[in-house]
Amino acid sequence: MRLHNKVAVVTGGNKGIGRGIVEHFLAEGAIVVAFARDKQSLAELKQTHPQILAVNGDVTKEQDLKRLFQETEQNFGKIDILIANSGVGERVSVADMKEADFDYMVNINYKGTYFTVNHALSHLNDGAAIILIGSVAAYITLHSHSIYSSTKAAIIKLAENFARDLAVRRIRVNSISPGIIETPIFNKALKEDPDYLKKWQSLVPIGRIGTPLDIAYAACFLASDEATYITGSDLVIDGGLLANYQDPLANIIP
Repeated sequence: MRLHNKVAVVTGGNKGIGRGIVEHFLAEGAIVVAFARDKQSLAELKQTHPQILAVNGDVTKEQDLKRLFQETEQNFGKIDILIANSGVGERVSVADMKEADFDYMVNINYKGTYFTVNHALSHLNDGAAIILIGSVAAYITLHSHSIYSSTKAAIIKLAENFARDLAVRRIRVNSISPGIIETPIFNKALKEDPDYLKKWQSLVPIGRIGTPLDIAYAACFLASDEATYITGSDLVIDGGLLANYQDPLANIIP
């Protein structure tokens, strides 16, 4: 087991990529704390995996983050792995953007990630691993996703800066940028547009949409002792989407 007895905190651990990480980390022997806003899905996760510590809260609320890390240390001691996964993606054009929409995405994706790490620091072991979840949207332009893309680009830059700042404690900080992954957000888009799956599959050279487990495998590696010389890096997991997306003739000339 690659994560045997390591204490791992996963924000947004109730569904999608976060849940995939929680479940894979458990299989790899970690002691897992799942943090999420939605009480119902968090309770369902706890029912399925009673060994986890499930903490309800919001990454935009400092008191909730303080409680998360205090409860974790009280129960299990210092933290070895932090996965800052909480995030939202709303499709809003520049013309239709309201300040409330802007603040919602920035507060969760960027500010929430920043202060998750900020409040975790005093509860982390030296030599711990921090993984921030970015997106391939940081590298490409997507219609009506200007704020989402910008916040994800900022997360990648945060990981680089955190890596430098925290190296004195041997704390490694990396980011993972998923491509198109089968998550509740993806499934919502699929309901709105039945051709959504085919559209994205046509852009992925591997020929399939990713799964939360694809991201969990990578997170497990970065969190493990096998990656002790990796910090300040962004790992893109997208089935080749970026390699294809950057070629305007990719779907015209084979």
